[in-house]
Amino acid sequence: MPATRIATFDDWVDLFRVWQKDIGVAYPEIVSYKFEAKFGPTRSNEIEFGAFKGLPKWERVIQIPDQRMRDALQNLIVYQGDTEFASVEQQRRLFENSPSEHDRQSLCRVVTEEMRHGWQMCHLLIQHFGYGGRVEAQKMLERRAFDQKRLLGAFNQDVNNWLDFFTYTDFVDRDGKFQLTMLSYSGFAPLAQSMIPMLKEESFHLGTGQDGLKRIVRAGVVPLQLVQKFINKWVPVSYDLFGVDRSSSAHWFYVWGLKGRYDEPQNKQEADLEHMNEHSRYLYHLECQKLMEQINKGIPAGQPQLYVPDLKFNRHIGEFADQPYSVTGELLPPSEYAKHVREVLPQPEDIKLVNEIQATEPGWIAPKGSVE
Repeated sequence: MPATRIATFDDWVDLFRVWQKDIGVAYPEIVSYKFEAKFGPTRSNEIEFGAFKGLPKWERVIQIPDQRMRDALQNLIVYQGDTEFASVEQQRRLFENSPSEHDRQSLCRVVTEEMRHGWQMCHLLIQHFGYGGRVEAQKMLERRAFDQKRLLGAFNQDVNNWLDFFTYTDFVDRDGKFQLTMLSYSGFAPLAQSMIPMLKEESFHLGTGQDGLKRIVRAGVVPLQLVQKFINKWVPVSYDLFGVDRSSSAHWFYVWGLKGRYDEPQNKQEADLEHMNEHSRYLYHLECQKLMEQINKGIPAGQPQLYVPDLKFNRHIGEFADQPYSVTGELLPPSEYAKHVREVLPQPEDIKLVNEIQATEPGWIAPKGSVE
């Protein structure tokens, strides 16, 4: 990437095209896609929560009454955009071994829409945040997940195979749905309006992951123990993505009207400002349990059921960070925990076995349409 800073959105688009080629996803159906910023109607033209509740939503950054609020808003947009580009980088190599043309086209749609979501966030930064926004939009195309440079650790991890991909899109993208939903209630109108088309597109990504896991389970070729290990890998990562416990940032995002609760329209109780992230994380956990019930319907009677890891397992932020809790929530001695982690998380030999199955067993995943 050039050392000079961009001056216009067209300059940024030029860098975006370079980024596509640099990470190896400049396939014809991707580069021919019409990337554009999309906006949709929000539930209300008024701020719905926080200290400014009832006032008109802000259309321009200059209308936001405090510089700290403007900085926080920019930060929310930067982090959201960074995850979108990072996920494309994580999934870039999957085009080399798609299990079917349907799956290749699904992957193509997922990564294209993730690019568009990053494009949307950079459009907001460049159009509304002046020089600082242009700098951040350019930096988004300069970081690389495979160089461990993305802002959140979850988006620097490898997606090694299609089992990885389906688990990632079912659970990590589901955290994305939660984040986009919370931002859709934002008091900054352009951000809230951006979320509506993004959520519609994100629903396809979630469906791709859930359907893919169902198809793997239905085929019965990949051992269920291996499937469980990849669930154990990505669900705790998703727990962490909701942020630290007792977060002052989440507190002020709400007070300032920048980011609502996931269940904001239905939740009539006063917000617990000291536990905003914990509230969203718990709702996410419940949703994952319902998803697992659906996947388990494809497991023959008498075989072990898949399950959602405990909220305390393999956490790296918050109250349970780096503590030796088992995948089912028991506190273990450190010596036992090290062994436990090797048993329940994917190891190099597990990744090798999944790759071999996908390369040599054509029926490792059931065809599209074979599951309800």
